[in-house]
Amino acid sequence: MKIAIIGAGPAGITAAYQLSKKTAQVTVYEASGQVGGLAKTIDLWNQKIDIGPHRFFSDDKRINDLWLEVVGNDYEMVNRLTRIYYKGKFFYYPLKPIDALLKLGIVEACICFMSYVTERIIPTKNTTHFEGWVTSRFGKRLYQVFFKTYSEKLWGIPCTQLDADFAAQRIKKLSLWEAIINGLKGGKNNTHKSLVDEFAYPHGGTGSVYERMSTTVVANGGQVLTNTAVKQVLIENNKAIGIVLENGETHYYDHIISSMPLTLMVQRISDVPEKIKNLCNNLTYRSTILVYLKVNAVHLFPDNWLYIHSADLQLGRLTNFSNWVPHINNNQKETILCLEYWSNYNDDFYTKTDQELIALAKYETKQTGLIGNAQITDGYVYRIPRCYPVYSTGYKESLLPVQEYLTNIKNMSVVGRYGAFKYNNQDHSILMGILAADNILNNTEHNLWDINTDYENYQESSVISKTGLSKN
Repeated sequence: MKIAIIGAGPAGITAAYQLSKKTAQVTVYEASGQVGGLAKTIDLWNQKIDIGPHRFFSDDKRINDLWLEVVGNDYEMVNRLTRIYYKGKFFYYPLKPIDALLKLGIVEACICFMSYVTERIIPTKNTTHFEGWVTSRFGKRLYQVFFKTYSEKLWGIPCTQLDADFAAQRIKKLSLWEAIINGLKGGKNNTHKSLVDEFAYPHGGTGSVYERMSTTVVANGGQVLTNTAVKQVLIENNKAIGIVLENGETHYYDHIISSMPLTLMVQRISDVPEKIKNLCNNLTYRSTILVYLKVNAVHLFPDNWLYIHSADLQLGRLTNFSNWVPHINNNQKETILCLEYWSNYNDDFYTKTDQELIALAKYETKQTGLIGNAQITDGYVYRIPRCYPVYSTGYKESLLPVQEYLTNIKNMSVVGRYGAFKYNNQDHSILMGILAADNILNNTEHNLWDINTDYENYQESSVISKTGLSKN
């Protein structure tokens, strides 16, 4: 079979890797100059850094087996330390009850507790949006302190306009009681993803996983074409038959796997029903701006990353790459910090000049007090357009008919965060790639839309440790 794969992010390159090990002839088309998608690793100031913080953790043996097959022994287990910055104070995340109590103060802590008790007695009725869903599990006050500001920075809409699906996928079954028990146990024997305090990280950065997959695809006779954008998927008699590149070239294939943004792909299909096109117009993506700062100091603070909940800062998340694995720092004496900002594509913030963004990042970093008097010697801006699918309330009313339309097109699979309009982690996208390849090679009928919707359905549970795979 001849198979085209649009996009070399975790889902696309995983599918290519799996297919290339069999008899399939695989060609991967990647619009950028490097594989890895949102999980790529780039070189900057003689160090390696990721496109934001990307920890890998999965309970699924299929995913972990594949990851270890690719990475081998070239990884370390990283002890996760993340905190929340709120009103000039740093709160451990996951929650440590005594720490939270002391930093909130007895009055605020009592308000939070009474708010939680009130929620148990008089539950929030509307849990269809993010605010109601979180409030029902943590109480109104804790929602306001630790969820509201950060979430509204990320999505750019009030939490009452954000669908509860986002919480269900990211927070899942976590409740205040579970978080407290985890804190009292010191995180031992915990498997809830939001609370896991250790994760596997490759020596060469997250992107090295997908670079190795790409090398294997080529070694097996496939092609990985970077800087090669796809303009359109060709559909004939309700069957995908090929692609058209941005340069006008047409190539024909037996199957197409697409991780192109779902809305963009659908709108470019010829003869797509007008209703489906209009529904796609209701689906939007949020964009990310990463500002990297080179700080002339080491051991600035111990966190892998911090969540910035203070409303007076535009900054949403701050990563310290010196606290991951030493291999990526290349013995440099400077620290690279990554500051994340979010905006709508091409709005006033997104179109700020690099100099304006670097100046803002320098100012806000100083405001946190995290670097003291250390000197910031350089800055670099990296923009990621349309990378977060926005789960605005009622989004399913638009998405489900589009999914149904795409499902009925033969010889085509859509995967990944972009392609499936799913807020995936790496493990979700890797699983999409594994199962998409399995569908093609073995005529299985895995429903790729279900991944990261009902994701607790593991075949066999396991976790990665320093010695390899361990039963969970």
